[in-house]
Amino acid sequence: MLTGALLILAPLFLGFALPLENRQLMTAIHYTVEGLVYFILALLGLGLGQMEGLALQLGNMAIQVTALVIVLLLANMAGLWIFHRWQPMNVAAEGFSSRPGYRRLFLAGLKPLAAVAVGVLAGYFILPNLPMAEDLATWSLMLLLFLIGLQLRNAGLSLRKLLMNRQGLGIALAMASSSLLAGLVLTPWLDLTWHESLALASGFGWYSLSGIVVGDALGPAWGGVAFLNDVIREIIALAIIPLLIARRPAMAIGYGGATAMDFTLPVIRSSGGLTCVPVAIASGFVLSFLSPVLMGVFLSLG
Repeated sequence: MLTGALLILAPLFLGFALPLENRQLMTAIHYTVEGLVYFILALLGLGLGQMEGLALQLGNMAIQVTALVIVLLLANMAGLWIFHRWQPMNVAAEGFSSRPGYRRLFLAGLKPLAAVAVGVLAGYFILPNLPMAEDLATWSLMLLLFLIGLQLRNAGLSLRKLLMNRQGLGIALAMASSSLLAGLVLTPWLDLTWHESLALASGFGWYSLSGIVVGDALGPAWGGVAFLNDVIREIIALAIIPLLIARRPAMAIGYGGATAMDFTLPVIRSSGGLTCVPVAIASGFVLSFLSPVLMGVFLSLG
């Protein structure tokens, strides 16, 4: 398992080590990443659809996802609230003059679910068993991580400035530590080992990563649980960011997890103003690196 973890993590760091200046190439990488995400999610759904006894396991999966979402939500809000009390952050009033199209954002948040649903239906009703699907998903994920590493390196962001952003770094650490605490609390409920439960809690909203990595290690059912937990986090974040960011910006930014630097960033910007943007990018950046590292380490202990 340790070798597998290193194979997953190496492409991310390799991509981050390579500087690029060609804008056309970066644009192509952007669209490739977007396509790979949905391809990987469809493969995750395919594995679920071809899983023996799927209908019998759906009830258990729903209970496990519900437990993960609720306990992580409570733990994250508590941890981020404590950080907010320790390091309060003021949000500029100009941030509340405009509002994004929330209907469009929520529909975009449902697209990952649609990709998985297509895979489930294809696997259950149409396609025969594909023994190479799991290997294809793993190699696709490694390519995705490599391209994301390239994006992170070449996004015009200073790594030193991101890591020196005290608010962003503190929010990320509060989010990560409260998630791991929730994972330990959930260990007996999920009937997993402590390190497997911690791996489930380490997705931080990165559903395309957590679903495949956990699915490879623990089986398609747990991969589905990890995916649903993280995609539901994203949907909840879209709803609560505008409600919390005026008075509790750390809670609003932090709960978005790794998506604070990309998918939920427009909501953070429009609801909280420009002062929230560097904090959100720093927090999302740190969590984007911590997530594959922690999942790889915890799953390698099995």
